[in-house]
Amino acid sequence: MTTLDESLVNFLKTHAPNNASAETLFPATTYTDAEKTEIGQWLTTSTHLASATEDAAKSADRLSSLNTHLSSRTTLLGAKPSVADIALYQKLAPVVSKWSAEERTGDQGYHHIVRHLDFVQNSPIFGLKLEDKVNVDLDNIIFKIKPIDAKAEKERKKKEKEAAAANASGATPTTLTENQVAGSKKGKAKAQDAVQAAGNAVASAVTGKAGSGPPEGAPTKKKEKKEKQPKPQKAAPVEKPLSPCLIDLRVGHILKATTHPNADSLFVSTIACGDPPGTDNTSEYEGQIVRTVCSGLNGLIPLEEMQNRKIVTVCNLKPVTMRGVKSCAMVLAASPRVAEGEDSHKGPVELINPPAESKAGDRVFFEGWEGEPEGVLNPKKKIWESIQPGFTTTDALQVGFDVEAVPQLSGEGSDKKTGVGMLKTAAGFCTVSTLKGAIVR
Repeated sequence: MTTLDESLVNFLKTHAPNNASAETLFPATTYTDAEKTEIGQWLTTSTHLASATEDAAKSADRLSSLNTHLSSRTTLLGAKPSVADIALYQKLAPVVSKWSAEERTGDQGYHHIVRHLDFVQNSPIFGLKLEDKVNVDLDNIIFKIKPIDAKAEKERKKKEKEAAAANASGATPTTLTENQVAGSKKGKAKAQDAVQAAGNAVASAVTGKAGSGPPEGAPTKKKEKKEKQPKPQKAAPVEKPLSPCLIDLRVGHILKATTHPNADSLFVSTIACGDPPGTDNTSEYEGQIVRTVCSGLNGLIPLEEMQNRKIVTVCNLKPVTMRGVKSCAMVLAASPRVAEGEDSHKGPVELINPPAESKAGDRVFFEGWEGEPEGVLNPKKKIWESIQPGFTTTDALQVGFDVEAVPQLSGEGSDKKTGVGMLKTAAGFCTVSTLKGAIVR
């Protein structure tokens, strides 16, 4: 299990029942090895959730993932309480106390985080000794989340069973559906005829005009069905304009790097990119959420320089399998520009250096091109291929984006855009060691 940070240790000493430690908080609860690993991951994640130095977009992404995780769970592990629940409470209570009603329970609010926090601060399971609790007004709910319709869910499962039984007996789902619909229509028609006949008989008896209506029990004409109007088509999602901000650039921390077992030119790196637990195409390594990344740097950069260092990663390219290893990000590096026809991979090559104070997962962006990145870049739209030619280095050894190198963005004539936007994090600028006027990819 991950070592507890000092602030959480002090919180437990002050507020845990009987001054219990992390090991004695829940003596009746046992954890599997997998659960212990998950607790460690959540303890790590909790330290980032309320960090003042954390990128705002990344914090919102983590909160959204946490809210989704808690939507079907009472505690982080599902039902079992753990020290990770208290760690989240300790970090988030000061944050949630400042949230507006919209942030708490609006249409896009963090309903489940608020519910979990209220559970931890009030439940005897945790028994926290708190003088100041977060005020949670159960009557002030702006947007009520619709509960699951138990009847509809039961009907859905019933149809699934009927379809499975039909397949087992040789009937296809299509014939089963047609037979069900035909039988249903016949039953409805008979019922409507009977009701209509009974209504006519009663009307004749009351008005004294027994012969004016159809004979008792006679079938009546069905009402003509109204033609179904075509459903309005959903509007296509608005496509974001081409911009460097569409590329998800983050600080990555290489925890280890090895040579690829099946390719002499490739390194395989294990990189922490600040992903929350459960993110697609990630795994866990030494208590951290990581991505596996293949890079063609073997022979260009010594393997020892790839160990335990900060770099800049591209995190929203579609994963590709390279000689049997799935690569889920890309490492940015600089190399000299070469004339057409020359070997563009001969080197030298230098990794991009983020500011020393930056942390894994920090957002990296070009000045003047701020915005939200795409979730995953669509390979068919060639966004990376269109933007990357503008990545360069300056005489001051800083990395930047030269808009003139991307015709789709620079324009023409009097409206032509010029200038280089520097690549930076909240902590400062990204640099290279020696390469000026280089291409970055």
